[in-house]
Amino acid sequence: MGELGTPRPIGITILLTIVTLGIYALYWTYKNYEELKRYSGQGVGGLVGLIIQIFVGIVTPFLMASEVEGLYRRESEEPPVTTITGLWGLLPLIGNIIWYVKVQHALNDFWIKRGAPAL
Repeated sequence: MGELGTPRPIGITILLTIVTLGIYALYWTYKNYEELKRYSGQGVGGLVGLIIQIFVGIVTPFLMASEVEGLYRRESEEPPVTTITGLWGLLPLIGNIIWYVKVQHALNDFWIKRGAPAL
């Protein structure tokens, strides 16, 4: 496979998203989609993922969870998140936080297991 992604500290990412009034979430979205594409050669990639987030953001929780699920399945591992995890994104505030924690935790575990520096 390709280049490993970067594990991200969950608490700091939530804090940065709050402090920047959501702008960091756009950066996070771009980076994660881009890293998923670079590693596996599959997925929407950073730019398309960012455009989806900006114009039809309700799709992002499902699409991101689906891409993380695919990442695990291509490595013959049981994914800790699935497309259905995106349902958390439909709940205002707390649901978004739960979704983010689940997805970022799954990504962190995946990258660290493959040799990315631990947090």
